[in-house]
Amino acid sequence: MATPTELGRTRYQQVTTVVRSVVERVQQVWKGVSAATIEDDLEGAAGAAILAAVADGQLTVADAAQAYIAAQMAAQGGSALAEATLVAAAFAGIAPDGGPLETLLFLPAIGVRRRLAIGMPPQEALIGGLADMARYASTAVADIARTADQVAMTANPNCVAYVRVVQLPACARCIILSGQMYSRSEGFLRHPNCDCQTLPLKEHEWPGVASPQQLFDRMPAAEQRRVFTVDGADAIRLGADAGQVVNARRGMNLAGVRGRSRRATTTEGVTRRGLYGRSVRRAGGGFARTAGERYARASEVRLTPQEIFRRTSERSEQLELLRRYGYIV
Repeated sequence: MATPTELGRTRYQQVTTVVRSVVERVQQVWKGVSAATIEDDLEGAAGAAILAAVADGQLTVADAAQAYIAAQMAAQGGSALAEATLVAAAFAGIAPDGGPLETLLFLPAIGVRRRLAIGMPPQEALIGGLADMARYASTAVADIARTADQVAMTANPNCVAYVRVVQLPACARCIILSGQMYSRSEGFLRHPNCDCQTLPLKEHEWPGVASPQQLFDRMPAAEQRRVFTVDGADAIRLGADAGQVVNARRGMNLAGVRGRSRRATTTEGVTRRGLYGRSVRRAGGGFARTAGERYARASEVRLTPQEIFRRTSERSEQLELLRRYGYIV
């Protein structure tokens, strides 16, 4: 049987493979867009193709989450049986901030237009727009993988925590968080393009995850200087704590949570035909159509999984809300 670390490495490889595949599909579609018509392109067939590629990637990584958590619990001597079934389709189409994915994937058009406005040549403006799109797409897929993993952890009563696993190459902000343990529903600090992962833990199992110092020691000197700066790398080699050298939360935020004073919600799947919309309809909930919109949407907003975890620490309440909003059945 594979070890927890080996299973984690396999999950990491699966997610990164899907991310690369999505970015490649995005690059192919981007070849057909024009700087002069970028807004129309992203509102038309090109935008639809990019949205489909990213949503497909999200569905793929979410669909594998429950099997991954089950294998991890079995490898750690626990039960692979979960109390609820994860609904992979509920995770597709959601942006990292909880909003609709199509809104996020239109932002590169605005970036291209701004670059043109400051005099950048059209081809360079498009290259910048592609970099934006690749970053948004990869982050959207990686965030959904981690979110689905956490929902699957909640559905399995054996899982109580997770440890952050960092793969090199990585940035300084992630390296100093390597090996940190969090409760299974605690928010995951990440930045755009972050590919760190959660490794679920049964009770107080503790796999051999590299510490920040061990990761630093594995890096070539040039990479140490690039990631931590010359002075920072010198300080760490002289015995300084990496966490004191780096501001861990700088540029990091919680996926799906927009701010302490605002609850994160999503409009994905909230029409009568959507997954969450169907559950609202069965429960007798109401729908309303906003002026200019084609479909009526559920009157009650849909919370993201991260917001559900933020609002309550009781597993029974988390399961109830995850069922209510269509993430598990």
